[in-house]
Amino acid sequence: MHYSTISFIIIIIPLLTALIQPCYSAANLRSFSSSIVFQVTGNVYPQGYYYVTVNIGNPPKPYWLDLDTGSDLTWLQCDAPCTKCLPAPHKPYKPSKDLVTCMDPLCASMHWPETITCNSPNDQCDYEVQYADHASSVGLLVTDWFPLQYTNGSIVKPRLAFGCGYDQEVQAPMDPPYTDGILGLGLGKASILHQLSELGVTRNVVAHCLSAQGDGHLFFGDEFVPSSGVIWTPISTTQIEKHYYLGTAELYVGGKTSGVKGLPIVFDSGSTYTYFSGEAYKALVSMLMNDIKGKQIYNANEDKSLPVCWKGSKPFKSVQDVKNIFKPIVLSFAKSKNVRFQMDPEAYLIISKYGNACLGILNGSEADLESVNLIGDISFHDKIIIYDNEKQQIGWAPANCNKLPNINDYGDPDHRGRCKPGRSNPDILYCVA
Repeated sequence: MHYSTISFIIIIIPLLTALIQPCYSAANLRSFSSSIVFQVTGNVYPQGYYYVTVNIGNPPKPYWLDLDTGSDLTWLQCDAPCTKCLPAPHKPYKPSKDLVTCMDPLCASMHWPETITCNSPNDQCDYEVQYADHASSVGLLVTDWFPLQYTNGSIVKPRLAFGCGYDQEVQAPMDPPYTDGILGLGLGKASILHQLSELGVTRNVVAHCLSAQGDGHLFFGDEFVPSSGVIWTPISTTQIEKHYYLGTAELYVGGKTSGVKGLPIVFDSGSTYTYFSGEAYKALVSMLMNDIKGKQIYNANEDKSLPVCWKGSKPFKSVQDVKNIFKPIVLSFAKSKNVRFQMDPEAYLIISKYGNACLGILNGSEADLESVNLIGDISFHDKIIIYDNEKQQIGWAPANCNKLPNINDYGDPDHRGRCKPGRSNPDILYCVA
């Protein structure tokens, strides 16, 4: 299930329930044996989202989760009972009895300070996640085993907390099928990535590589971070809390400044398209229109695939057909010298089903994003994007996202091997084939 804009609001509401035991542990094992790599499936158009398959439970069952660096909470549709479930590729998750309590630090980290109320230490931790595109999920926090395979072939089964969602809403234009839920990779303590780091399973680093041709890969840990060629900039935590905020930037089109500066930039893989604030969006469209004058490409107002589309004398087959017509778009960051995020035509255009070239950068002011400029999946095409929470920095570099990192093809992919609890932490099982 994909949400096309960043999630700004997470409201957790504790409710009374039966006795449950605390289950989130933060043992600092720091073993970091290796990285964990996932195959990514999907595309920007026409599917509109990218997802990974995650196995959950014992015995493990597969679920398709939408990648989202714009929110923290991972959640699945549950039959708990599911009062409003949406069409999904797999049956709703059947929760165990291991619920997260209201008093658990993980639950407390997700509250607004004024909403932290517990009638009893054993109250369950219920949540309500509201996304900026008016999608939402309501449910409760649970824990279960997440069998994961390191790239060296060994298996680890950490017990992680996530949302069991029983009431979901999506934006009206979305068509099924959806995914089973969301893989939250944001900065907060509820993030799966943060939990893995606290348990010592991987370093607090995640990277995605999305191909313009569709699919790609995702990895946890720093084993496959390139040793050179990466442009790094600090993660700023001063203005946009709990999101991957890179500071402010100036907009350039075709090497010319738009005159629009001070644009707050957020990276969010949960957004299909990129959103610029009103002033930047208008300047961008104006400059693109001026650049294509006299180049035998015309407005395609009849194509409603996206707000701005262009047509040629014959239908376009790919972005390659218009690559020489459109110029790169660049964001130049104010506080980082020589740090520029470049979007070539493949990173801001899609070819619609009518054979027109459509602008995959939308007006964020019309999506209630106010001044935030949201960089989404389309602008990540054919780049590795690295969120290094250990060093509080984000990096990017050109990459072949059609090729997985070098992974040893052995081990216990079905996770049927013998598993024993770790001596330091029973919330991690170490397995052998």
